[in-house]
Amino acid sequence: MDQRVTSGQTGHRSSEGEKALPDVRRSVPRTDVVLRDPRLREAIGRLGTARVRAAVHQAQERARAGTVRPDDVADTAVGLLPRTVTGMRPVINATGVLLHTNLGRASLSAAARQAVLEAAGPTDVELDLDTGVRARRGRTALAALREKVPSAGAVHVVNNGAAALVLVATALAAGREIVISRGEMVEIGDGFRLPDLLVSTGARLREVGTTNRTTAADYAEAVGPDTAFVLKVHPSNFRITGFTRVAEVGELASLDVPVVVDIGSGLLEPHPTLPEEPDAETQLRAGAALVTASGDKLLGGPQCGLLLGRDELVRAVSRHPLARALRVDKLTLAALEATLTGPDTPTAEALAPDRAQLTRRADLLAATLGADGVDVRAVESVATVGGGGAPGVPLPSAALSLPERYAAALRTGPVPVVGRLEAGRCLLDLRAVPADDDDRLADAVRAVVLRGAER
Repeated sequence: MDQRVTSGQTGHRSSEGEKALPDVRRSVPRTDVVLRDPRLREAIGRLGTARVRAAVHQAQERARAGTVRPDDVADTAVGLLPRTVTGMRPVINATGVLLHTNLGRASLSAAARQAVLEAAGPTDVELDLDTGVRARRGRTALAALREKVPSAGAVHVVNNGAAALVLVATALAAGREIVISRGEMVEIGDGFRLPDLLVSTGARLREVGTTNRTTAADYAEAVGPDTAFVLKVHPSNFRITGFTRVAEVGELASLDVPVVVDIGSGLLEPHPTLPEEPDAETQLRAGAALVTASGDKLLGGPQCGLLLGRDELVRAVSRHPLARALRVDKLTLAALEATLTGPDTPTAEALAPDRAQLTRRADLLAATLGADGVDVRAVESVATVGGGGAPGVPLPSAALSLPERYAAALRTGPVPVVGRLEAGRCLLDLRAVPADDDDRLADAVRAVVLRGAER
């Protein structure tokens, strides 16, 4: 017998003789009722009304479909909401690469994060509150940078390291020559090549030397009336060993043109763990006229490009029209100043421990997780700086070794953990994991077991 529900019916029969079932749609709570839930009211302040309403509507549809009880609509809506309005998710970096480009390079310190919050509203970024007139943009951040590098006559900040070099080339060498060693014509990542960036400014490149050997005499022979400057680029993501020769800044400082040095990784002063990594202070003392660097690498700050050097050159570069297009916002300036004047950055803290300290952490975590039935053991590991810093320099470390199948489950968990695969095992290297995050790391591993996702 054909059973149809008319517009006046409130239920249906799946077969003759069966009692009419209540229409579940009548018991699904209205949107305005669900939105009175304190958790959802709080979420509106974080995520906006539209996103919260969409989650409520989705939960209501599940209730109408019978996959969620009507009484659980609010709980379901809360569960559907993202943690933040951004699509980016915070992760635990257990790769063993301190400055992982795919993970955003340097983590900001707590002081820098607080500075960003304080700068999010109206600030005196370009206003002198005492006089009420316009002031130099980001003057306190620039003063902090200048204080960190005493040999710099002046400083300037742009939006990334490549931009710093492009601005220098545009302001000083458009239509002229830049002398550069063939061994320093590098690719800086994601397919971007330094020669292409420099040529895009209108400058011409004069290559000298060979891939493995370039002497001071090579530079001297190439310098002429049309030379704007000599450029030295630190090969920050590779090493050439064997029969090699490079001309040091001190050997080139006597040339009749400025020497510009791109140190790349943003180290402002020598670091005992990375004795071969070039730093801004040393290069300027050796005779560099300008130094360019990145702020989100070994400095441990936000993404930005740093220019440091002779006052007249920095002034010429900073007043070029392109400088306006490359300037940084107030949030970057706030984070940079806090990085320079505040406590040690997470990057500095990650460089500090020796293997024994990291091994103790790994042993404790392995024992704790092993007691919970996890197939885990503590192992020695080797970490790296990454992000175009200290290529080929090993950092002794320790890691948790888990079955390979854990890698994907950890990466896609509620608190994503990104490790690395090595010899058929998933390694969670502790070098870049703050000690305060050990409990979170352990909980993420336990969550994999509870979800059964490791099988």
